[in-house]
Amino acid sequence: MKKIVLLGYMGCGKSTIAQNLSKITEIPFLDLDVCIEKKANLSIKDIFEQHGEIYFRKLEHEMFLELLQSPENYIIGLGGGTPCYANNHLLLQNEDLVSVYLKASIDTLYNRLVHNKSKRPLIADMNEEEMKEFIAKHLFDRSFYYNHAQFKVVVDDKTVEETVEDILKILA
Repeated sequence: MKKIVLLGYMGCGKSTIAQNLSKITEIPFLDLDVCIEKKANLSIKDIFEQHGEIYFRKLEHEMFLELLQSPENYIIGLGGGTPCYANNHLLLQNEDLVSVYLKASIDTLYNRLVHNKSKRPLIADMNEEEMKEFIAKHLFDRSFYYNHAQFKVVVDDKTVEETVEDILKILA
């Protein structure tokens, strides 16, 4: 079995899908952001506030490489921005991993994020119109990087179980 890397925009379901996939495949799930927080002994928010985004992106790249170079098999959930920095998108093409872009429409992302936006610093203070515009622009900017994944699974109008089934078919 190879490492499995799940990527996509915030709200596409990376963590939830990875946790379910982990139960079925018995491959441990690692959330890249959680790994960074443990290593830095700071929350992502605190890393950004105390050291800035460039420092965070450096840590993120180093941690991603560390996980990819580990002999263990993992399901790795990336942060929404991870593929867009430090040429991380090129790492998605490695032969020793399976990378899956969980593709969601602007409406799906908006509907998922609008109810818990307080937990998402990037969108916490936006009204509904600003939020929709922000998601649309961000998704457009990031799609180039996301599309470097080896596989794409559309999550619109699907349950977590249906999405996990789609990924299991890729892995079969």
